Amino acid sequence: MSVCEPTNHKKAGAPESAGAPSAPNIPAHPDVFRRRHIGPGPAETREMLQTLGFTSLEELVGRAVPEQIRLRRPLQLPAPDDEYHVLARLKSIASQNQVFRSYIGMGYSDCITPAVIQRNMLENPGWYTPYTPYQAEISQGRLEALLNFQTMIADLTGLEIANSSLLDEATAAAEAMIMCHNLKEGRNVFFVSSTCHPQTLDVVATRARPLGIRVVSGPHEEFLFDEKVCGALVQYPDTFGEIHKFDPFAAKAHSAGALLVVAADLMSLTLLRPPGEFGADIAVGNAQRFGVPMAYGGPHAGFFATRDAFKRHMPGRIVGVSKDSRGRPALRLALQTREQHIRRERATSNICTAQALLANIASMYACYHGPAGLKQIAARIHGLTRVLAAGLERLGHRVGTGSKLPFFDTIRVYPEGKKIADILKRAEEHRMNFRVIDEGALGISLDETTSEADVAEIWRVFNGDQAAAFDLDNIALRVKADASDLDLRESAYLSHPVFSRFHSETEMMRYIKRLESKDLSLTTSMIPLGSCTMKLNAAVEMLPITWPEFAKLHPFAPSKQARGYHMLFEQLEAWLSEITGFSAISLQPNAGSQGEYAGLLVIRGYHAHRGEERRNVCLIPTSAHGTNPASAVMAGFQVVPVSCDAEGNIDLADLQAKAERHRNELGALMVTYPSTHGVFEESIRDICKIVHAHGGQVYMDGANMNAQVGLCRPADMGADVCHLNLHKTFCIPHGGGGPGVGPIGVAKHLTDFLPKHAVVDVGSRNAASKSESGAVSAAPWGSAGILPISWVYIALMGGAGLIEATQYAILNANYVAGRLRKFFPILYTGHAGLVAHECILDLRAFKSVTVEDVAKRLMDYGFHAPTISWPVPGTMMVEPTESESKAELDRFCDALIRIQEEIVEIESGKSDGLNNLLKNAPHTADVVSAENWNRPYSRERAAYPAPWLREFKFWPAVGRIDNVYGDRNPVCTCVGMEAY
Repeated sequence: MSVCEPTNHKKAGAPESAGAPSAPNIPAHPDVFRRRHIGPGPAETREMLQTLGFTSLEELVGRAVPEQIRLRRPLQLPAPDDEYHVLARLKSIASQNQVFRSYIGMGYSDCITPAVIQRNMLENPGWYTPYTPYQAEISQGRLEALLNFQTMIADLTGLEIANSSLLDEATAAAEAMIMCHNLKEGRNVFFVSSTCHPQTLDVVATRARPLGIRVVSGPHEEFLFDEKVCGALVQYPDTFGEIHKFDPFAAKAHSAGALLVVAADLMSLTLLRPPGEFGADIAVGNAQRFGVPMAYGGPHAGFFATRDAFKRHMPGRIVGVSKDSRGRPALRLALQTREQHIRRERATSNICTAQALLANIASMYACYHGPAGLKQIAARIHGLTRVLAAGLERLGHRVGTGSKLPFFDTIRVYPEGKKIADILKRAEEHRMNFRVIDEGALGISLDETTSEADVAEIWRVFNGDQAAAFDLDNIALRVKADASDLDLRESAYLSHPVFSRFHSETEMMRYIKRLESKDLSLTTSMIPLGSCTMKLNAAVEMLPITWPEFAKLHPFAPSKQARGYHMLFEQLEAWLSEITGFSAISLQPNAGSQGEYAGLLVIRGYHAHRGEERRNVCLIPTSAHGTNPASAVMAGFQVVPVSCDAEGNIDLADLQAKAERHRNELGALMVTYPSTHGVFEESIRDICKIVHAHGGQVYMDGANMNAQVGLCRPADMGADVCHLNLHKTFCIPHGGGGPGVGPIGVAKHLTDFLPKHAVVDVGSRNAASKSESGAVSAAPWGSAGILPISWVYIALMGGAGLIEATQYAILNANYVAGRLRKFFPILYTGHAGLVAHECILDLRAFKSVTVEDVAKRLMDYGFHAPTISWPVPGTMMVEPTESESKAELDRFCDALIRIQEEIVEIESGKSDGLNNLLKNAPHTADVVSAENWNRPYSRERAAYPAPWLREFKFWPAVGRIDNVYGDRNPVCTCVGMEAY
């Protein structure tokens, strides 16, 4: 095949048909998506291949990818289609969803996303395309928004410190259980109130089982603490809507030496006494109703708050205040952020993905409404709920239990005559959903979108489809006259000025844009982070996620109302099965870390079912991603490291020896392919055979799937389980640190052990009938609301397009390696001196400059640094992806070459060893424009070291941040910024 012929054998310069061939003499439409998605054009491709010494993409890929693992047939996927027709197809699927008014509750509420926030954040690539803010100097905008989120959570829960979000409420509760277990050494019992949301109990029980924690559930009033109990979890208000006074229960827990975890409704805390004031040690929950659509279960921002004394045990990411090189306040991720990379199997959690985009939306929702506005929304919801309850009682129905506990937005109704079936039939006719608690009771939860007319319609449904004989206004007046029975909060909240400044749309718009301007995103330049795959998140892929047919469905709505979602799930699962070679896919894991965990639970379940529970050893290469050993420990495995050889590959001799040594206990091997070092290991089939021969299963980490799609498949190599990062390979954006989706694929013998769910039957294909494990995420299909992104990407690309994308990912990485190898040694290469989809630049030979200096200097050139000091300290791992053009790759390479020249000046003594371009980087606009300039290099070299910067210059918001100072003086709320 010639250089200018793509894989479908059409001339690269000619118009291509997106789908079916055009009729004779009618030109095909030229707008082929893969030409929009893939950066290099035909002429650029020829030049890049010529630089590398190849004549075609096939020749390059044939040398880079081992022959023995190549897929010898095209992917069996539908033909690609153009953007217009793909959206039309998806709209047809979406129309199969029925958007009812869902009064189901259970931790999910319909809400109103302010248009200014939807347009300027949720739909804005300046907010959804950045990566996790590990380079803090060019992430100050979203770090400030996340600091606002932390402040909001700390204020509303009445606790001192909060993290910058977790994956959902149920996994946050599971993290709280583990924190209690770690803090209370020797105690292995965790109590969960039977009035917690059932999905929370499900996830907590799943997480507890492999760790040897015994979960006990029942009425909290009857539970007796002893010296074995590490903690207790209660719901506030509970899943049936009732508000308990937990002060006595907290006192019992503390007197027994246990900790109290409260799962709280965030909106209710604007009215109710916060958990921190009645004895909670940890508060968890979901920020979804603060402006984030239900989206059939996610993504949403879970929250986690605790006492200051426990801050160094808190899971997840924390934004903290430090200072920059000029002594000014600056933000960065603090404390144990990414601690799993450091502590590995000793990590307290495998959390690697937060829900930054959704947390930022929730924080802006709070800024937009302010404390008074939020309280008014909550009071309206509560007032309508009281009116609803009073009217239902007037109609002869019993509301609440005999204890007559107060409620906030949810009531339990015992219909007169117990004619629940009739009521549900009428509710369906009126397009509304209630929660079926049992054969005699229904649950009704109101929300921000509920109107007076909705309340009257609910009465009608409960009144034989007849209008109520009483007037809503009269009921409301009577209810208003009643003394409130709520335990009202008296403490202030959201008192920081940030929650009072931006109530007009003009000010809100400007604040959002001002923060956006401080962050480097894919709208600015490439983000070449190795292992993170920062590729194009096309606008056409993002459009459907805000369609109401996808955004407004409750995750526990009747399945017949979600037929469109299930059509999408089935098609996406089938496509992913074809791409990976696996028999079944579970979409439930809502992050890559959750996918790792879920995959390992599948393996544990398989061994247990065969009576081999003893198989609890997991072999993990020393080069593995830090979440791998952390996930293995969470799944109940004992981690045994396997060495790598001088070329960065798994040491087969060491693997053989350790597999033999642990043959009776070997449960799994975790392997990343291509390797964490960016190389196609030629021995991957032998690696899998060794593990299988000794009774183990092979778990493949799919972080590097962008180098495999269409060229090779995990199942064909011998893997039994693999997770996929849809937020990498399949175009779901990283969102500045979340959302993510991490589905798993499994071989046929493991299909019965996929995750279940306590509330919803996830379907026969994922029935998990032989598995003891339950749910790994709160929602049955995880972050369902963003799965349309990956569906659109695959539908647009088709099999040939996906293969071409993989080929260009390999081409672009090798082009970068080829241009830079004279200036920075390429640490590892595979067959024929080639890399896979990423390369590692070795900077360890430099004596006067660190890899961090280079990362900060790249900011002056307008680039985000590659992944630094991982997987090898003192190196940079570069992954350019297929979406970057040759021009952008050249700019990046030119920047690094110029920086290498600057390093040579320092190393040779030509430049000062301390006061130089790299040690002082990044250079901010105020520094460069200051009246006094006393540095031994020019302002121009500092700020405009390359010609392209004259056309556009991205300015870092702050100078280099002092991370050590921040960790020694941890400040993690907005109040701290003022005090600083």
